[in-house]
Amino acid sequence: MRKYIFSVLIALLSLPVIAQQQSQAKVILDKTAEAFRKAGGVKADFTVKAVTNGLVEGAENGTIQLKGEKFVLKTSDIITWFDGKTQWSYVTKNDEVNVSNPTQEELQQINPYTFLYMYQKGFSYKLGATKTYRGKAVWEVVLTARDKKQELEHITLFVTKDTYEPLYILLQQRGQQTRNEITITSYQTKQNYADQVFTFNKKQYPNAEVIDLR
Repeated sequence: MRKYIFSVLIALLSLPVIAQQQSQAKVILDKTAEAFRKAGGVKADFTVKAVTNGLVEGAENGTIQLKGEKFVLKTSDIITWFDGKTQWSYVTKNDEVNVSNPTQEELQQINPYTFLYMYQKGFSYKLGATKTYRGKAVWEVVLTARDKKQELEHITLFVTKDTYEPLYILLQQRGQQTRNEITITSYQTKQNYADQVFTFNKKQYPNAEVIDLR
């Protein structure tokens, strides 16, 4: 009985700390989202690694260009455009493009920056313990999906303390051992992108087979 009372007391005493951590995590996410909005067009180079039980199973480099919710993501295998409603995914080896209207959850699987728009609704968040990353002072924020049916369970984010720019994003799928670790190697702001950048241009891929999945 005494042990039970002690456990309850410890839990109650920890509640203010947890609430403070959640509040601070939200402030950091808000500032990160605000910095992204003020950045205008953004171009980021990245490396993504698939890690299972601490072992790297695969790695690939890519580039993402962003303007608000619009983006174009390029890797050696695939190019994905999203104009805010329609998504085009061009598969290089097949010379085909799939057209769809993705859900928010589907966008999370493709664009790691989607968390900047969704954290206020679908996730709880708390501060992590990491203080530095690649020689820079960072905040670590851990986001957890509230919906137990959502495929994306956790997001771990490192952002710089001075500019609130993402340096590292970890995506953990529910029920899977493998996680995706994204390291931002270059981050450029104030890029001037026309809206056409975020749509598929058939003239540039005249022989591509278009598969409409809408």
